[in-house]
This record gives sequence, structure tokens and C-alpha cells, in this order.
Amino acid sequence: MIDTLLFLSAPITASIMMAGMLGYFGTHILARRIIFIDISVAQIAAVGTMLGLLLGFAEESVQVQLLSYFLTLLVIGLFSMLRTERLPIPSEAVIGIIYCLGLALALLMAEKIPGGSNFITKTITGNILWITWQKVLHMGILFALVGVIHFLLNRKFLQLTQESDSKGNGQDVGWRLLNMLFYVTFGLVVVKTVQIGGIFLVFTLLIAPAVAAALLFKGWRTRLYWSWIIGLAGTVAGILTSYTLNISNGPAIVCILGISAFLIAFVKIFKPLQSS
Repeated sequence: MIDTLLFLSAPITASIMMAGMLGYFGTHILARRIIFIDISVAQIAAVGTMLGLLLGFAEESVQVQLLSYFLTLLVIGLFSMLRTERLPIPSEAVIGIIYCLGLALALLMAEKIPGGSNFITKTITGNILWITWQKVLHMGILFALVGVIHFLLNRKFLQLTQESDSKGNGQDVGWRLLNMLFYVTFGLVVVKTVQIGGIFLVFTLLIAPAVAAALLFKGWRTRLYWSWIIGLAGTVAGILTSYTLNISNGPAIVCILGISAFLIAFVKIFKPLQSS
């Protein structure tokens, strides 16, 4: 029993950290109505990794990591500027094009890399069960830096989210920079978490807990707390289930969180929305 707990301590710690950070961003992303932004960002990060592998670098080398972050920040920066303009198309259309373009580029490069298809599968499903404490530490440092930024600018970020970019007419330079900072920090978090949990898990942790909380509560702070609770409970339960049944950890967590969100939606039919 003790050996099992020691083995699961690193993935459970990582899941707690991911649930907390992604639950926070998910509440913002849901309110901003850009639900699939993280999948697009994650796919662009995968393109950076595939490009690094194509150039002959090792998968977890510094060069590959820098390429992933560079492409991600470039795309997320351009997207944040598009959000400040009054375009005659919805943001989801731009997000969809980015995702399809990223996926197509990754597939084309995978054809030229030995084992490229296996890497694409790994990017989608992840493998949080085998995370090391070193990776947990690196993720914790990044999350701490992002957390400090959002703690200091919490009210401004919240105001931007609640206004749904209504001031995004390109005239307020300070608003542009603040909005870009939000998306840049979000992009950094997505790249790091996708490397550990995979695209499906990160998307589910970002959206499912936030959706479940939004179905039951109106208050912003209450939604945020409950998205943390739901995400944390789902990931820990998924890890324990995957280890016990010897099944893939990412899909197990996704199934538990997805089913939980649908059950809460069913309960919502019979229960009024809470005001706090």
C-alpha cells in the first residue's frame, strides 16, 4: 500500500496543480466564449516539437522546448490582437483554422520522422501516471510565476473577461497589452500541461469543471472554487482508477470528468441555479 502511494504521489501532485491552474483559466475561457482555444494552442505546440524532431533534436531537449514555446507565443499573441479588432467573423472560426492548420503541419512532419505517429498519439493522450518529481518541480515553478502575475492583476483580468472584450477596438494600448499578457500566460500553461497530460486531458480539465460549476452557481468566486474541487476530485479518481484497472490514465480521467459534467447537467434540470 505504501509503495503504491509513493508511486502515485507524483502524478497525484501534478493532477492537483493542473486542476487548480486549468480550473482558474477554464472559468475565464468559458466566460470569454473561446472554448477550443487550448486545443489550438496545444496543437501549435506539437508542431514546434515536431519541427524540433525533424531538425534532429531530442524530444525533451531545450531546443525543442524553445521551438514549442516560440510558435505557441507567436500564435497566441496574434490571436490576442485579433480579439481586439471588430472582425466580421467569430473567434471560434479563427481558432478552428489554427487547429486544422497545426494538425495538418504536424501530420506532414510526422511522415518524415521515425516514430512520428507514436508521438502524435502521445500528444493526444499524454501519460501523467509516469511523471517524475523533476517535471512536477518545473511545472510548479512555471505555475508559481503565472500565479503571481494573475494574483497581482486579478481584478483587471476579471474585468476584461466580464466585459467580453467589449472595449477591444484597438484604441486602448493598455487594454491590448493586458489582454495579450493574459493569453501569453495561458499559452505557457497549456504548453506545459499538454506535455504531461495530453491534449484531451488538458481540454477536459479546462472546460468540464468550469462548465459543471457554471451549471450550478452564478457567483464568479463560487464557480472558481467548485471548478477546482470538481477538477481535483476527477483527476485523482481517474489516476486511482487507471492504476487499479491497468488502463490509460488520460482517457480514464477524461471519462470521469465528462460523465460528471453530464450528471451535473442532468441535476441542473431539477435544481434552480444557486446565486452564490
